[in-house]
Amino acid sequence: MKKTTSPAISFLVLFFLLFVSAQPTEARVTRIVIEQKQSPAFEGRVFGNIGQYEILTGKAFGELDPKDPHNTIITDIQFAPRNSRGMVEYVATFTLVKPMDLAKANGVMLYAVPNRSNRISIPAFSVVGESGDEFFLKRGYIVLHSGWQGDIPPRSGAETITVPIAKNPDGSSIIGTALARFSNMPAGTNTLLLPVAHEAASLDTTKATLTKRVSEEGAVIPIASSDWAFGDCGKTPFPGTPDGNKVCLKGGFDPAYLYELRYTAKDPLVLGIGFAATRDINAFFRRDSTAANPIAGKITHAIGQGISQSGNFIKTFIHLGFNQDEQNRIVWDGANDHIAGRQLAMNIRFATPGGAANLYEAGSEPPLWWGDYEDTTRGKKTASMLDRCRATKTCPKIFETFGSAEFWGLRMSPNLLGPGAKVDIPLPANVRRYYFPGTTHGGGRGGFSTETPGAPNACELPNNPNPQAETMRALIISLTGWVTKDAAPPPSVYPRLDQAQLVRPDHNAMGFPLIPGWPLPDNLFNPLLDYDYGPEFKYSDLSGVMTIQPPIIKRVLPILVPKVDADGNETIGIASPLHQAPLGTYLGWNVTRTGFYKGRVCGFAGGYIPFAKTKAERLSSGDPRPSLEERYRDHAGYVAAVKAAVDRLLRQRFLLSEDADRISRQAEESNVLR
Repeated sequence: MKKTTSPAISFLVLFFLLFVSAQPTEARVTRIVIEQKQSPAFEGRVFGNIGQYEILTGKAFGELDPKDPHNTIITDIQFAPRNSRGMVEYVATFTLVKPMDLAKANGVMLYAVPNRSNRISIPAFSVVGESGDEFFLKRGYIVLHSGWQGDIPPRSGAETITVPIAKNPDGSSIIGTALARFSNMPAGTNTLLLPVAHEAASLDTTKATLTKRVSEEGAVIPIASSDWAFGDCGKTPFPGTPDGNKVCLKGGFDPAYLYELRYTAKDPLVLGIGFAATRDINAFFRRDSTAANPIAGKITHAIGQGISQSGNFIKTFIHLGFNQDEQNRIVWDGANDHIAGRQLAMNIRFATPGGAANLYEAGSEPPLWWGDYEDTTRGKKTASMLDRCRATKTCPKIFETFGSAEFWGLRMSPNLLGPGAKVDIPLPANVRRYYFPGTTHGGGRGGFSTETPGAPNACELPNNPNPQAETMRALIISLTGWVTKDAAPPPSVYPRLDQAQLVRPDHNAMGFPLIPGWPLPDNLFNPLLDYDYGPEFKYSDLSGVMTIQPPIIKRVLPILVPKVDADGNETIGIASPLHQAPLGTYLGWNVTRTGFYKGRVCGFAGGYIPFAKTKAERLSSGDPRPSLEERYRDHAGYVAAVKAAVDRLLRQRFLLSEDADRISRQAEESNVLR
C-alpha cells in the first residue's frame, strides 16, 4: 500500500476536513481528525466497475459516560479519570478504505477487527492472482479498521488506542497480583520485558517470586531474590539499571527452562474501553449524518469480521452487549468470527489480551456457545453468548468459521459441546457454523504440488497446504447476501457428537493410521482447564479482577476432535478441492521440534504427511495409505478428481465460479503424476 499524501489535496481542502471533524456528532465519538488521505490509493489501480479507491487515516476522539448502563460492564471504568463533563476519554486510530465515487459503493461497511493492532482483512481472502484487498474492493465494500487494544504502544502502520489508567479515588495507584511467564528466549538473554503496562509496583524482589522449571510438570525451582532484579542489564552489569517494566537475571536466562514471575503490578489500563470505542466508531461511520463523516448516508448495512485473536474479540463484543450502541441501535448486522476458539480476555484488571491460549491464560471461562446451554460441569446456569443482544434485539447474523487446528490448539470442543463434551449444543436461527477439515490455523497456501513443503518454525512436520481462502470468499458473499437481502445461506456443516463424528484426541479413537516414521496425534492437544482466579473474577463475563495468580487448576475438562478416515484425513466439513483429491494427510496438529516445548503440540500449526508417489515406494516404506499412482492412475485422473470436487463445491455454494475456474487450471498445470 503506497503511503504518500496525494498532492491533489490543497491546503483549503485539508483545512475544511479538519474543520468539519471538530463538529459534534450523534454517537459518542466527539471528534474525527483525518491526518492523511491517499487519493487515489493502491497506486491508482481501478477495481472492476467500482473504480479507484482512496484511504483516509486519522484519529477518533471519544468519550464514555461511566454511569451509562451501556458502559458500566467495563471493568474499572469507575476508577478512570474524567473530564470536565464527567466523561472518560479515549483516542483511537482508524483507517477507512472507500471508493472515490461513493455512488458505486455497495452500501456495506466491513469492519475488519485488527489483530494485535495489525489490519487483517487481507490474508483470509487472498488467493493466487488476487489479494484480499482486491476481492472486497472490486465488489464495492467500504472497509474500516480502528484501534482497540490499549496495551499496544503507538507505532507506524498500526491501529492503536489510548485508554486511561485506573486510579484509586484518592489518586493513588491501584495494585494487584500479576503473572509473567518466559520461555524459549535466545541464549545469552539477561533482560526480559514484563507484559506491556503491567509495571511492577515495587522494585523490591523480596516482595515477588521468580522460579524456573525444566518442564510444565517438572519441579519448580525458586530463584534467590538477590540473584534477579527489576531492571535492565542490557548495558549495565547485574543488577543493571532499575526498571519496573523489565526483569534481569544474574548470569542470564537459560533457554532450557521456563521462568515464572509472580509480582505486584500497578496502574492498570482500562482496557475494556476498547470494546466501547469499537462500538462508537462503528456507530459514527455507519450512522453519523454530519459533514464530519466522509461516508455519511452511504452505509445501509455493517458486518464485523475478526480472525483468530480478533475473532475472539467479535465473540466477546457480542457477549458483553456492545453490539447495541448508546442510542440502542444495532452496530453490526452481520458478524464472522473466524478461527477463534475462545473469548477475549481483555475486560479484566491487568489483562493480557494478546494471549494465545497458553497455560493459565483466561478465555474459556464464559459461555463459548451461541445456543442455550446449562454448564453443569462447572456449576453455571443456562447461558449463551447471545443473551444480552437477544434482550435488546441487537443480535447480528453470525457465521462461525474454523478448521482443524482450532480443535487441537485452541480448545474448540466446548464451543460445540460444552465443557462436559456430552451433547451437541443447537445453533440458533441467526447462526451458521462452517468447518474446514484438515486445515492449519487460517489455512494453507493451496495449489497442487507433489513437492513436500518446508516445516513451520519450530515444528517437525511439513507445512499443511490445505487452503481455506476460496471457501471463505464464497462464505463472505453469502453472509453479505443474508444481511442485505435476507437470502438464506448454505446450511451449517460441522462435526457432530450425535453422529459419532467427534472422539477423544488419540489415534485409536480417531482411527488414525500407523504410518512408519511419522508421529501419532496422541497427547498433542491443548487441554481445557477449569481455573480458579479468585472470588473477584466474573467468570460468566470474562471480566473483573484476578486475585489468584497463577490460578488454581481445579480439573482438566474433556476435549474431543474429529474422526478421520484410513488416510488420516477428516471427513466432515467443507473440504477444499485439495482435501477431496488429497496428495497426503492434512493435519490440524504438529509437533514442536526444539525448545522448552519440544515434543508437544506446536502452537496452532497444522502438519502434512505426503502420500507415496508409487505403489513400490509405498510398500518399501510400509505406508498403509494408497499411493498417488494407485489413487488416480495418472495426471488426467488427478485433474478429473479435482474438477469433480470443484463441481460439488459450486453446487453447494461453497465456491465462487471465478475461483472454480482458477483451481481447475491449477490442477491441469500441476506436476501431479506427470
